[in-house]
Amino acid sequence: MKAFRHYRPTAVARLHRYRRCSTVSKPRSSSPKVIKRAPVPHGRRPEDTTALQVHQQSPPTLRAAQYVRMSSDPQKYSIEIQVAAIAVYAARRGMEIVRTYSDPGRSGLTIARRKGLQQLIDDVDGGRSDFDCVLVFDVSRWGRFQDTDESAFYEFICRRAGISVHYCASEFENDGSLSSVMLKALERARAAGFSRDLSRNAFLGQSNIVDRGYWRGGAAPFGLRRMLVDANGKRKGVLERGQQKNLKSERVVLVRGPRSEVRIVRRIFSSFVIRRKNRTQIAEELNAEGLLSPGGKRWTALTVSNLLANEIYLGHIVFNRSSMKLGERRVDNPPEMWIRHDNAFEGIVDARLFARARKRLAQVANNKKETDQQLLDSLAALLRRKGRLSVHIIQAAKGVRHPAVYTNRFGSLMRAYELVGYRPGNRYRFMEIAVEIDHTICSVVDDIIINLRGRGVNASFLHELYLVTISGGLTVSVAVARAVSDGGNRSRRWEVRKLKYQKAELTLLIRMDSGNSRIRDYFLLPTAALPLTKDRKKLRVSDRLFSRMRLDSLEAVMAALYGRLRTSREECSRISALHLAKQNENATFPTSFRKLSQMPSQTTNHSVRRSGGVRH
Repeated sequence: MKAFRHYRPTAVARLHRYRRCSTVSKPRSSSPKVIKRAPVPHGRRPEDTTALQVHQQSPPTLRAAQYVRMSSDPQKYSIEIQVAAIAVYAARRGMEIVRTYSDPGRSGLTIARRKGLQQLIDDVDGGRSDFDCVLVFDVSRWGRFQDTDESAFYEFICRRAGISVHYCASEFENDGSLSSVMLKALERARAAGFSRDLSRNAFLGQSNIVDRGYWRGGAAPFGLRRMLVDANGKRKGVLERGQQKNLKSERVVLVRGPRSEVRIVRRIFSSFVIRRKNRTQIAEELNAEGLLSPGGKRWTALTVSNLLANEIYLGHIVFNRSSMKLGERRVDNPPEMWIRHDNAFEGIVDARLFARARKRLAQVANNKKETDQQLLDSLAALLRRKGRLSVHIIQAAKGVRHPAVYTNRFGSLMRAYELVGYRPGNRYRFMEIAVEIDHTICSVVDDIIINLRGRGVNASFLHELYLVTISGGLTVSVAVARAVSDGGNRSRRWEVRKLKYQKAELTLLIRMDSGNSRIRDYFLLPTAALPLTKDRKKLRVSDRLFSRMRLDSLEAVMAALYGRLRTSREECSRISALHLAKQNENATFPTSFRKLSQMPSQTTNHSVRRSGGVRH
């Protein structure tokens, strides 16, 4: 009996059963068909055989990664709900979740600070992904980008790498059909519009609160405290740091804080206005006495300056001095856009003392503000003393403003160098060289695309990656090789700083002349054959390695591209013909006869001898 416990049907037995049951087709009968089960050996349960057959016929499991995101505010799209919905979706489709990328407490307006999505895109684009698809709860979790093309771009990076993106809770299949494309574009626009509406409603709500004299939120400034009041204005108690109101009908007003903090605030104003001390001296005195600034930190000149300029100590609440809407840069608003409520509570500082402090702050700012010519004169004097300029030399010099001042005033430090007659070496002209490389690549790509479209060939250019896509399939990465030298009598060599996209089929290298002023020649070669450095960042171009791929002119480049296009089309036609022939073969021969013909002849003869021939 024990010999049958590990019974497995052999190929001979399966073939014998197949020949006995399915070689002769019987006429159909109107009576119900009775399926006879094969005899099961003693000691083996029938369900074990069924499970084995199901296991043998089940398709391979797809490996999937899930991406989940939740904003900092409470919402229905919690991480747990997203994970549960994605798990149900994966189970129904036979997918195995092997990796999770998450961004808890992150806004979907931009990819900045979303380390989960950044890591996902980096793994996919770098070829380090070990999954076949990405599962997301819906389009809004992927992002609420105000430019919907940005959302499509990140999905395109995944699709280009052969990894599909599934939106599990959406009402459409992301299969590339016309309906799915239209619905997905609508969902992206709706997700972006939701953020705009939410931002507008939040701004209107905060403006209304300030206009009524209430505190709109956040920690109270130094020397003040938050007082909770009910709908009738009755005080209920002081809110400590981190505490919040519980009822929507409750409101928060500002009141004076501890007497020790009030004395410090008045002392700062008096020291600055009456004793004529500067902000740094005031901060050093407070730190020497062990007095802490707002937030429990040490006092600095900046915290003292902010305190002296804050109208909150007059009892005025001012809102919308600056704005940073929808992830954009912070901008300072003009006074007519400010929303204020004067005398919302009893102030700490006298109005006349505050006005004198503001006047002195303006005087200090005006005295420190130098004209453009004064800044350039100090920089030129430093150049005469040192003979050269750099960020470190400027920072260490006395009487010369910080390099950031020159950048803000003249647009860049290189522009300030140019105005004083200093031209640094090429290795320090990073921004200028980047602009020159970009201009060269864009001009060459424009000529290539115009030539292709003139012959009816569609082409597009992705500027962020310097990537040209031709006829929807052939990809060409473009880079510039510039002449570099270490000085002395050493000959020039050519290097590519960084190849932005290393997965294109071809790479077009544009080599400049020895002065990097004009194009010398071109090289068109497979990207996989590029001799990159060990860190795969730089590429050194030499005639010894690249001479066979050298092209003298752009016309020669176009001829090589057309030749590659013809080769690609011939390969596609051959593969399509083979695929069509395979489909015709599958349609001509039934599956059962195809399996029978694929069995080894030796096994077939053996089974015939064992069964005594084929039964008819």
